[in-house]
Amino acid sequence: MRIPFNHPGSARASSPFIVRADVAVIGGGVVGHGIAWEAQRSGRSVVLVDDAPGTGASWAAAGMLAPVSELHYQEEDLLELMLDASARWPGFAAALDSATGADSGYLTTATLAVGADAADRRALMDLRTVQQANGLVVEPLTVREARKREPLLSPAIACALDTPADHQVDPRRLVAALRLALAAAAGGKPELAVAGAVDGYAVPERAAGLLWDGGAVAGVRLAGGGTVLATETVVANGLQAGALEGLPDGLELPLRPVHGDILRLAVPRHLQPLVTSTVRGLVHGVPVYIVPRQDGTVVIGATQREDALSDAVSAGGVYQLLRDAQALVPAVAELELLESTARARPGTPDNAPLLGRVLAPPASPGERAGHVPGLIVATGFFRHGVLLTPAAAGICREMLDGKADPRWAPFSPDRFSRPATTATSPFIKETA
Repeated sequence: MRIPFNHPGSARASSPFIVRADVAVIGGGVVGHGIAWEAQRSGRSVVLVDDAPGTGASWAAAGMLAPVSELHYQEEDLLELMLDASARWPGFAAALDSATGADSGYLTTATLAVGADAADRRALMDLRTVQQANGLVVEPLTVREARKREPLLSPAIACALDTPADHQVDPRRLVAALRLALAAAAGGKPELAVAGAVDGYAVPERAAGLLWDGGAVAGVRLAGGGTVLATETVVANGLQAGALEGLPDGLELPLRPVHGDILRLAVPRHLQPLVTSTVRGLVHGVPVYIVPRQDGTVVIGATQREDALSDAVSAGGVYQLLRDAQALVPAVAELELLESTARARPGTPDNAPLLGRVLAPPASPGERAGHVPGLIVATGFFRHGVLLTPAAAGICREMLDGKADPRWAPFSPDRFSRPATTATSPFIKETA
C-alpha cells in the first residue's frame, strides 16, 4: 500500500507518512548529495533527507580541490585520501555533466601560491619541501612569470609557486547539478523512483534519529513524525550527526564547529578577469585565497575561528580578508561586495573525516566483532568536504556492495569511541 508523503508546508500534512528506499542518506550537503547520486548510479533507490539542502557549509565553501596546497603538517595520513579524491574528480564531473546536460562548475585551471613578504616566502618554501617529500609537484615562478600569467598580481609580492594539480569547482552549481541528476534518474527509471518522495528522491524533513530492527539500523525517524525505511542508512549531516537519536551505544562522534567567513564580489568589466587561476596567499603569515568563478565573480576567504556559536559574519574577518586580498591583488579594492557569508564546518580531533561502518560488540564473549548492519557514517570532512566528495561517494558505494578498502581504515567513525555494550536501540522500526 502506498502511503502518501506530506512534505513540510503542505496544508494536508497531518498524518505520519512512510517512504521506503534501498538507501537513505541523512544530510543534503555536497557530500550527502554525492553519496546519494553514487548509490543511485549503482542501481539502488535512494532518498536524501534534509529540510534545507545545500544551505549549510556547502553554501559557503570556496570549492578549492587542493590536495597539494591543503597538505598540512602532521596531517599526512589524509594525503592519500585527498589524492584519491582528486584523481576521481575529472570522471565524477564528466559523468555528472553528461547526466544533466548542465555544467557542474568544475575547472582544471592551476593554483598559484603567493607570498607577500620574505617570511611568507620562507613558509611557502618550507611547505614545498614537505610537499616534494610526499611526491607532490610545486614549481617556483619568478614574480615576472607569475605576473605574466596573472597581470593584476601586485608587483610587490615576494614569491609565487605553481601548483598544477590543484583545481576548483563551484559548490553551489555542483549541488544544483547533483539534484538535477538525482531527479532525472528517478524520473527516467521507475525502479529508482521512491514513491512519495519529492522528485522521486527528496525528503525535505529534518532527521531526528535512527530506526532499528533488532541489531540493525533500518531507516530514519523524521522530526515531523514520518518514517524512512531503508536497507542502508548513511549519516552525512555534518555537525548534526552527533545529535541524532538512536546512534549505536558507545559511538562518539566528536564534531566541533569551525566557522569561516567568505566574501563574494563582482568584478567590473574593465578588470575582468581579475585572476584566471585560484590564488592562495600568505600575507604576513595569514592565509587568504581568491577563487575566480565562471560568472565573473570571485570568492575571497580563509578565516577560521572556533569560538563562534552562530553563523554571524565577523566584521573583523571581512576586514582581514579584504585587506589581505588587496595586498596580493590591489584591484580587489575596486570590486563590488555582493555577499558575506559565514558557516560552520564539522571538524574532528584529528581533522580527518569519520568515514565507514561502525563496529558492533560481539554477541557473546570470544566472538569476533562485526559491523552494525545497515549503518554507514560519512561526516567530519572539515575543510576538505568538496574535494573529498567523489572519494566519499565511491567508498560508500563499495561499502554498500560489501567491500572494504583497508586504506581507509584510519578514518573509521568509531576511532574516538568507547567500547560499545550493545548494538540495539530503543528506536525500533515502524511498519506500515
